[in-house]
Amino acid sequence: MSAEAEKWDLKICCMGAGYVGGPTMAIIAKMCPKIRVCVTDLNQKQIDAWNTDNLPIYEPGLLEVVQESRGRNLFFSTDITSEIREADIIFISVNTPTKTQGIGAGRAANIKNCELCARTIAEVSTSDKIIVEKSTVPVRTAEAITRVLKCNDKGLNFQVLSNPEFLAEGTAISDLLKPDRVLIGGQQSEAGLKAAATLVSVYANWVPREQILTTNLWSSELSKLVANAFLAQRVSSINSISALCEATGANVSEISRAVGMDDRIGKRFLNASVGFGGSCFQKDILNLVYLCETYGLDECAQYWNQVILMNDYQKKRFSEKVVAKMFNTVTGKKIAILGFAFKKDTGDVRETPSMFVVRDLIQEQAKIHIYDPEVKREDMWTEMNYTCGVNHDNTPGLDEAVVTSPDVYSAADGAHALCVLTEWDEFKTLDYEKIYKSMAKPAFVFDGRNIVDHEKLREIGFEVHAIGKPDPTAFDDL
Repeated sequence: MSAEAEKWDLKICCMGAGYVGGPTMAIIAKMCPKIRVCVTDLNQKQIDAWNTDNLPIYEPGLLEVVQESRGRNLFFSTDITSEIREADIIFISVNTPTKTQGIGAGRAANIKNCELCARTIAEVSTSDKIIVEKSTVPVRTAEAITRVLKCNDKGLNFQVLSNPEFLAEGTAISDLLKPDRVLIGGQQSEAGLKAAATLVSVYANWVPREQILTTNLWSSELSKLVANAFLAQRVSSINSISALCEATGANVSEISRAVGMDDRIGKRFLNASVGFGGSCFQKDILNLVYLCETYGLDECAQYWNQVILMNDYQKKRFSEKVVAKMFNTVTGKKIAILGFAFKKDTGDVRETPSMFVVRDLIQEQAKIHIYDPEVKREDMWTEMNYTCGVNHDNTPGLDEAVVTSPDVYSAADGAHALCVLTEWDEFKTLDYEKIYKSMAKPAFVFDGRNIVDHEKLREIGFEVHAIGKPDPTAFDDL
């Protein structure tokens, strides 16, 4: 054994340098200095960024974690073949998008990238490995990966584990350092249990053993989909009530507080909003819907699909309210969009509700000015094209219709309305008197996150409309 090999207790390779692979491996490297960790990707630009202080993703605290370990026991490389050969454990952390065509289009997850990883591992490996599914995958994906790996012609043995991530963007570092639980699923054979124990030993460097759960493979794979489905269900549930609140004069924040104080229900994920976004909720629920349909469980599929339909309704309802309250036309009117990321403390725009509101306002021929502290214009257009089909080829004058502003005040200058669509903390403390003076009158605020002080804004002179909050001009008995 070489001196280099003796230096490390284990060698880990992660295939995929995105939102999950990068932060997860950075924390493992930080907490396990005797484990060599290398994040690999085919994308040279992505890897180059990880090797600088201008990381390819924004996550509070991530840069400091990467700087601590990079070059010591944390590495980023495009030499995938060498890193696979050297590794004892290989994490598959690649994108599994919803299929856009073919069987299951619009619902089923496309596991093409996972299969390609498995084929590469089988082709280039020269020793036995533990393979860890980190990507969110349909239940029984491990079976497909195992079959591909077994087809190697070198007599190698691979054990496949499921280790789903439960990260929330914006809090990923604290989620990784102090997880509610770490879930590891494996085959209930001697070799499978031994492989699971090896992965348990990695996390046990900083996670209490009682919070590391071991299950069979299929329970682990399905648990991730179910966890996200339950969280999204709560968002859609309270959003459905927000519509009823606006119609009856009830206040959704008071409803949420009253309901959340019941210990059986709990307080979290009961904030009404313009809708949920991000890479996980919609994709995982659609995946669950497709699984139910595949096994002939149509009533179960319809139940979970309603969570998606309610989310779509909420986004559309917001856009329609903007138009209706602004005298049924926004054509030619400047509208400031405050926030484009799907949530605060991230630059991620995947499935962001802001995008759907912007799409609707483009169709209404509004002049849109967007401010977000972390979102890049390039990423905004990429997602608008991928998810909404809005691009420069099919939408003439798009760059003139949608301007990205350097700050809130320039976005709001001369605007007829502000739409608060991401809950960035800075939006709570803006100089709204200054903003009001610079806007066209009447000046509207549409709060899609319920984060600004509505009464104070009304005192300044704004006409304020918020999710699940009664319009005081429509009721005389509030």
